[in-house]
Amino acid sequence: MSRLAKNPIDIPAGVTVEVNGQDVKVKGPKGELSMRVHDEVSVALQDNEQGKQVKLERRSNSRAARALWGTMWSLVRNMINGVNEGYTKKLEIQGVGYRANMQGNTLVMQLGFSHDVQYPIPQGVTVTVDKQTSISVSGIDKELVGAVASKIKSFKPPEPYKGKGIRYEGQFVLRKEGKKK
Repeated sequence: MSRLAKNPIDIPAGVTVEVNGQDVKVKGPKGELSMRVHDEVSVALQDNEQGKQVKLERRSNSRAARALWGTMWSLVRNMINGVNEGYTKKLEIQGVGYRANMQGNTLVMQLGFSHDVQYPIPQGVTVTVDKQTSISVSGIDKELVGAVASKIKSFKPPEPYKGKGIRYEGQFVLRKEGKKK
């Protein structure tokens, strides 16, 4: 049972939330998101001294309802934070000759293969290449930002001997000792 989902979600200033049955629509300064809450969980708007809040409750005490309650609470909270502040994931490229650059709406990376790796950027996500070895993925949908960053990382994950590849900023890569004579 979720302890976090017992708490209502505060709606910050500048963000509007509409609840229509099981459909939740969130509008904010960065954009608009919507989702359908699972039928095992009820969602409602309530007023409080601090302002409006979103409250999620279980419809039953079944195992599925208890599991989905916290998940739906987290998804609604991520939508509210996304349209208000947005999400960003930073990636680092390490390795001699490894680099990336943007060509229109396509991320082109040179990762030591015989060909350049081209990745078309999906809608709803902004990718910027700060330096040739630093990629920043940002957007309002936390799931989509994470999926795009993971896909970019999957083209050349860091290897354990020299540490070459694409990694999240600050990610620790366990290094192995090389072959001995």
